[in-house]
Formats: sequence, structure tokens, C-alpha cells
Amino acid sequence: MSEISAPRIHTVTTPDSLAISVREWGNPSGRPVLFIHGYAQAGLCWSRQVGDPALRHLRLVTYDLRGHGASDKPAEPHFYQEGWRWGEEVHAILTQLGLERPVLAGWSYGGRIIGDYLVQHGGAALSGVMFVDAITENARHFYGSCNRLMKLMTDPDPATCIEATRAFIRACFLHAPDTDLYETLLAAAMMCPPAVRAAMGRPAEYAAALAALDLPARVVHGAEDHVIAPAMAVHIAQTVQGAQLEMFEDAGHAPFLESPARFNAVLAELAAS
Repeated sequence: MSEISAPRIHTVTTPDSLAISVREWGNPSGRPVLFIHGYAQAGLCWSRQVGDPALRHLRLVTYDLRGHGASDKPAEPHFYQEGWRWGEEVHAILTQLGLERPVLAGWSYGGRIIGDYLVQHGGAALSGVMFVDAITENARHFYGSCNRLMKLMTDPDPATCIEATRAFIRACFLHAPDTDLYETLLAAAMMCPPAVRAAMGRPAEYAAALAALDLPARVVHGAEDHVIAPAMAVHIAQTVQGAQLEMFEDAGHAPFLESPARFNAVLAELAAS
């Protein structure tokens, strides 16, 4: 992995008037890939993708979800509890940046946001989708052992919130991340206020939209994921017609960080299909 070059920086305005921070790398004329990060994270979690020379032929776009990173963080819960807002946020990025036939790659909660987009717009404007340790259902058996931590991460008491967030970041990995990566992910997580985290719980009604999807799809999941159970990946792969399941045996909740070379090869193959 080489040093990450300076990004091209954009601000996208959503239909509900939020400013969303967007960054891109790679070939401006290449196949676009829009990376959608997870709960209490930021676009910079994709550093091992945007910094990989093997992906520089692609147009690599990251953004900070509403309530996260450098994007607007309204306090009112309705900005997070209505699925159409998340879907239209993605649509605004695609249209305002002119991302034609992109691949959507959604990690964890980002799987829900792919679902939000599909409910609103279907898959006609996409070339492919990639679900990365994603969640698309609320059933308890699809979650791992970290639900208590995620609840504590919403606590307004700073000591409780920080302790839970530190433990949650560690739980995302099978093998402990290096100090720089851990500290970066922790700092990014703490940019998402506890009240925003609490407001992100909402219904998940994506089954019909996923079943109707007729695009190349990959479902990537760490076999040792303790946040989202691997059974969730199996369910998504069975729901999305023709989806290919890629189980990463030596990874936890973040295979794109623990096994970036293999992950990036799967992504490049999907983008070329």
C-alpha cells in the first residue's frame, strides 16, 4: 500500500439541505466506486482502498454520512430515522458528482443505506453492489455479541461513551489493528455525537428491493465477525439474485482493513464486470 495522495474534495447538498463531505481519488474517468461507511465511522476508514495502486484505475469516492465526520450533524432525530433521507443522500452524491454506473460498496450500516437507495431508485443507475459485513435486517440473530457496546456508545456520559467506543473498535477486528489505524478509527468514531448514534436505530424494510436487484453483486463478510453474524451475509446472498458470497476466514468485522489485498481484488473484479 502506497502513501495516500491528496483527495479531490467536494461538498454535496442533500434534498433536506445538509452539507455532505465527499472526497475522491483515482482516475476521474474510471468506473466510479462509492464507498459507504458504517455506524459511527467516517469515509477515511477506506484508507487501504483509496491508497492501493491496484485500484487507481477506478474513480474512488468516499463520503461522511450525515451526522458523521465532516458532514452536517443536525440534532433532530428525524434526519436519521427516515430511510428516504439516507437514500436521497446517496442519490445526491451520484448526481452532483456525475458518477455514472457506479458500484456501491457499503460496510455494516452502509448495507442499510444501499437498501435505502434501492427502495427509492432501484438499481437502474448502478453497475454493481458490494455488501461488506453489511446489515439489512433487524432480527436479533443476525447480530453478534456487540449490541450492548453499541447501546453504551449512545450514552451522553463521555466516560461511558468513550469506553464503549474503544471496545467496539477493538471488537471490529480479529487481529488487533496497528496503533495508527486504531487511533484514527477511534477519533473518527468520536466525531459522531451520541445523540446521532441513538437516532440511527430504525426499521429495516429492504427485502423486496434486494430481491428485485438484477446487477452483479458481491457479499463479503469476515467469518470471525462479532458485530454482524456471518448468517447475515448468507441471507443477503440468498436474497440478491446471482450474488456471490466471499467469506474471509481470517477476518472480523472489517475485512477491507484486515485483508485489503484480497478485498481490493474482489472489488476490482466486480467493477470490471
